[in-house]
Amino acid sequence: MFDMEHHLRHCPCDCGHIGYDAAHRHKFQVEVVDCCEEGSDSSSYDGPPSPIPRLLPPAPPCSRHPDSLITPSSDSKSPDSSRTLVVYPTTIPPVDLTSKHWLAVILVLTMAAAAGLGVPLALKVQSGASLEERIEAAKRLLQEVPLIDGHNDLPWNIRKFVHNHLDDFRFSEDLRKIAPWSSSAWSHTDLPRMKAGLVGAQFWAAYVPCESQFRDAVQLTLEQIDVIRRLTQKYEPHLTLCLSAADIRAAHESGRMCSLIGVEGGHSLGNSMAVLRSLYDLGVRYLTLTSTCNTPWADCSLVDKPNSGALPEHGGLSKFGKSIVKEMNRLGMIVDLSHVSIGTMRAALAASQAPVIFSHSSARALCNSTRNVPDDILKQVALNRGLVMVNFYSLFLTCQEKATVEDAVAHINHIRSVAGVDCVGLGAGYDGINFTPLGLEDVSRYPALFAELIRTGQWTVDELKQLAGLNFLRVIESVENHRDKLKTSGMTPLEENIPPRYIKNKGNCTSADL
Repeated sequence: MFDMEHHLRHCPCDCGHIGYDAAHRHKFQVEVVDCCEEGSDSSSYDGPPSPIPRLLPPAPPCSRHPDSLITPSSDSKSPDSSRTLVVYPTTIPPVDLTSKHWLAVILVLTMAAAAGLGVPLALKVQSGASLEERIEAAKRLLQEVPLIDGHNDLPWNIRKFVHNHLDDFRFSEDLRKIAPWSSSAWSHTDLPRMKAGLVGAQFWAAYVPCESQFRDAVQLTLEQIDVIRRLTQKYEPHLTLCLSAADIRAAHESGRMCSLIGVEGGHSLGNSMAVLRSLYDLGVRYLTLTSTCNTPWADCSLVDKPNSGALPEHGGLSKFGKSIVKEMNRLGMIVDLSHVSIGTMRAALAASQAPVIFSHSSARALCNSTRNVPDDILKQVALNRGLVMVNFYSLFLTCQEKATVEDAVAHINHIRSVAGVDCVGLGAGYDGINFTPLGLEDVSRYPALFAELIRTGQWTVDELKQLAGLNFLRVIESVENHRDKLKTSGMTPLEENIPPRYIKNKGNCTSADL
């Protein structure tokens, strides 16, 4: 039995087992530190001191705790069998402390009470814990970092169901009880369920159909961006428009949910660099190079599907398509490769000097869909330091209409095993899919996904935080840093036009030849 009193009296550090958290100074949390590691110093971090001290749980002398919220475990047979997740009950068990340390504890309790906060202590949760315990652990984790989802098609449903009239859209209510949303298999999102799912940042898709290409795609895209921005403004302070990694972090710190904008399909550009730049100025932070159709400069995933009728036109990306990628790098707009052909994936990975993403795709090795990512591309994504954000569409998980949360976990684990833990994230695709996995029925179910990952015993807390949002934050920060370097180097906007032969006799776009 570990003697806490003996440890406190003989621990060589001077931290008194009381520490501060600069990153989440407004939240009262619990953390494990290496007080006994040689050279450790509880005051060595360079952030500002927190006004709220935190009570640290007991740690065996000189033991290693490489991740916060992790304690030793002997039950798990996973590769990380020395680690198990921690959650926090609301009651405080008695601990035999010296008078000196009880004084410090009383100070903590007094300050926390003055702030109106509870004072939780750590409770081990191993892979064999109950679902309720694992759900609680998952919720705690998602309060620590923003859960960032790469793709949600709610804006198109708003157009389809209420013609973008937000006065007729009751986003703050449970849409499962409101027609026509209640009868639609394509509806999975409302504000109460997003809060229940602890969503920290959501990319809303400004999607328009391929039928609008060479017609009114640019206008429709602008209308979809407009409805995303108006929705965000209407539901402030719950939602807030985010344009950068710093915005996402600040929103999470203040308890607000980020609205981010992604344009799904290069046809939305109307083959214009000027439109690309204008979309960035309106807040678009990723562009999916194609949707379900080729553009005059990029091939879509259907060209890889037998008997689809779609044929490769560019061998991936044309010269103009590669210039689009370069201009996106200059702007600081993320290149999204969901929906594109394998040839386009390879060409874009070669052309982009910044990390790319797949905003809502899964692993082709587990489900042979052209919308999923093959293993050889996963390896290239790892070299690019990019990100594959796993889609929850049953047809992309099992290639059938039925799937479970375990199937989603299998895709996450596969991408992790091939590309590495740094290169996997989440892009469920809610409101754009009509078959969802059992256990992941809507946006409220993200904690269930993390509870299942905890059950596997294969994930540390730091790795789960990467999956939730830290990997995406790394990507967008890298894209922003590369943009800043290009600006410093003097790179100017590209003024290339698409050759007229690519758009001749296509719809009513002949004015683009001028």
